[in-house]
Amino acid sequence: MSENPPYVIALPVGLPLLNANQRMHHHDRRRITARIRAAAHEAVTESPALMDALAAAKPGPLFQRAHVLGVIHPGSNRRADPANLYPSFKACVDGLVDAGLFEDDDHTRVVGPDMRLGRVVKRGQLVLVVRGLEPGEDPLGYGLPR
Repeated sequence: MSENPPYVIALPVGLPLLNANQRMHHHDRRRITARIRAAAHEAVTESPALMDALAAAKPGPLFQRAHVLGVIHPGSNRRADPANLYPSFKACVDGLVDAGLFEDDDHTRVVGPDMRLGRVVKRGQLVLVVRGLEPGEDPLGYGLPR
């Protein structure tokens, strides 16, 4: 396992999210996607620990390979399906690429996002936990090939 601690990246509470079950106009979807992507990028720039790590990693990305855990903190106790929020998690990972955490978000660099349900947060919140991986490391412990 990697010795580096994970970075927790919390997006703003109440940020509009995309759900795979939504049917919306493509302009609205694009606008919300851009907003989520920008919020993820901004959350990185507002983290002193991440900014220090990025400065130390320059000129390259912070991670050569990493695992991303995505936690959705719903706004209520209603039943939820975290996998339906994949479009939101994808926009977040794209924002992390924009911020310089990864060179790209393809399968050779990013494992996940693994989506999980967290505790209730009034108005809802999306949180990412990013942990660097060693070459060949299986983040899930199943002995899967990378």
